[in-house]
Amino acid sequence: MNRLAYGGARVVTRRGEEWFVREIPAHRAEKSYRCPGCGADVPPGQAHLVVWSAQHLFGDEAALRERRHWHAHCWRMP
Repeated sequence: MNRLAYGGARVVTRRGEEWFVREIPAHRAEKSYRCPGCGADVPPGQAHLVVWSAQHLFGDEAALRERRHWHAHCWRMP
């Protein structure tokens, strides 16, 4: 998959692994998600991050299927 397909995501290294991270501004946050960091809802209208593996064992499509929506502060916690 080419870089443009990642929708402006940047590569971030966290705990020795590479992740694609894309910021979702509040005006584009249209659905509710469950944050894997804290287990609380990320409600519509709240800015947040979409994160998926940059090194998924089963490739890019599998990584995209497993992407998760995080509160920005939860993702940044150690």
